[in-house]
Amino acid sequence: MADAKNTVLFPYETLKKLSMDAFQKFGFSEKEADIIQDVLLTSDLFGIQSHGMQRMVRYHKGITNGLIKIDAKPEIVKETPISAVIDGHDGMGQLLGHKAMEMAIEKAKKSGVGIVSVRNSNHYGIAGYYAKMASDQGLIGFSCTNSEAIMVPTYARQAMLGSNPIAWTVPADPVDFFFDCSTTVVTRGKLEMYNKMGKATPDGGVPSTDAAEVLGNISRHEGGGILPLGGATEVLGGHKGYGNGMIAELFSSILSQGGTSNKCMVGGKSNICHGFMAINPEFFGDPAEIKKHFSQFLQELREAPKAQGQDRIYTHGEKEHESVAKVKAEGIPVLNGTMLEVQDLCNELGLDFKSYFGDYVPEAPATMFKGNY
Repeated sequence: MADAKNTVLFPYETLKKLSMDAFQKFGFSEKEADIIQDVLLTSDLFGIQSHGMQRMVRYHKGITNGLIKIDAKPEIVKETPISAVIDGHDGMGQLLGHKAMEMAIEKAKKSGVGIVSVRNSNHYGIAGYYAKMASDQGLIGFSCTNSEAIMVPTYARQAMLGSNPIAWTVPADPVDFFFDCSTTVVTRGKLEMYNKMGKATPDGGVPSTDAAEVLGNISRHEGGGILPLGGATEVLGGHKGYGNGMIAELFSSILSQGGTSNKCMVGGKSNICHGFMAINPEFFGDPAEIKKHFSQFLQELREAPKAQGQDRIYTHGEKEHESVAKVKAEGIPVLNGTMLEVQDLCNELGLDFKSYFGDYVPEAPATMFKGNY
């Protein structure tokens, strides 16, 4: 979504080194920093800039404000052969998510399915990263999370749910099925990006297209928020986005008995919860035949008659797959506004900004909202 005027390209290895250095400066071990940066930069490689590098400053603020506890020890509070509940004790979301999905995968390999719900966590990046951990091992993967309330339910005027993304991945040829989306019309991260570009959001029939205004209202808890997928009414399916947001809530906060979205970022705690599931296709038949059957259907979808003026039908995961090769060759696009935050972060951490980015000097638009995200 970012345009060339507001964006600068940097090599993947440069941003990886910065991320590794920064997260270790935060206080994480090298192994932990590697997991966290991999989640962030995978998002950027996939073309999902809203959850990549631009989130780094948010995590530092969370640590500084006491929302994220670097030395948190996850606790398994209930476990069966197919399920578990983990209390993250305010740990880093990426680390808790990685641990939980590993547990779900091992349970699925042994028992056919593994479902793990996490409470008392923090922002964990893109949901699809964790679902992909399962498909990389030949399993079907699912992940979801709640977040600070920004979604206004159908016919309400107060935000009660988060962006509550859901993600599914399934092994396929030539590209795995990879579906990852928020249940709101736009994520908070994308609002932050429009804000950093000084641009209006796309007009989807919402009362405001001013990203800075909406972010300010959310940050100050002044009411309103973001609409569910489908918009403000049932005419175009707003109730369906609202309902899918509730499904994410079920697998994250309800099964874990953690904080629901309207309790997130309240009382000095993030209270964010996540849900993870892995399904072993071997318990349904020959995994190779199931994969072949699904791959055939995906190819039939690609070859379906095209709409007027269109020359390609994508299946979920193709754009991300193609983005990785393009971004690694050309560089990861990062908004100037994000780089301004990174420059400030480097100064605070005692890192030499120039050693990573040379003589580049970031600039942000004058209209940029500079409050806490």
